[in-house]
Amino acid sequence: MSPPNNSKRSLNLKAAISTDGIFVSAHFGRCPEFTIVDIRNNVVEKKETVQNPGHQAGLIPQFMKDKGVDLMICGGMGQRAKMLFDEFGIQAVVGITGSIEDAIKSLLEGILEGGDSLCAPGAGKGYGVEKAICDHPEDKDC
Repeated sequence: MSPPNNSKRSLNLKAAISTDGIFVSAHFGRCPEFTIVDIRNNVVEKKETVQNPGHQAGLIPQFMKDKGVDLMICGGMGQRAKMLFDEFGIQAVVGITGSIEDAIKSLLEGILEGGDSLCAPGAGKGYGVEKAICDHPEDKDC
């Protein structure tokens, strides 16, 4: 899924990017922080970095909704998180790699295109923010 091609019209939205340093994080729920970008008339008006509020079911989608986010950009995201974002009316684009600045540039140019999720359930264990509550209690490595 990719955001609508905005090359011929004015882009107005708030996008959040899963962030690890200057790069898009492959692990959405475990990323250390998020970069939130306000775009008005194809211009970045504001860019801020916020800490990941915690990796537990539903917390990040609610957090992003409360911040007024329209679009979530990340490397990978599980189906449950994707469904929660859908419920809040926030479009999620997965499969994004590279620098945050390149992702923003592609978004502004209307060429940001997602792909397959870059992480599988449990693949991020030991990376970034650990889960507060395990979603898979039968998995001893959760």
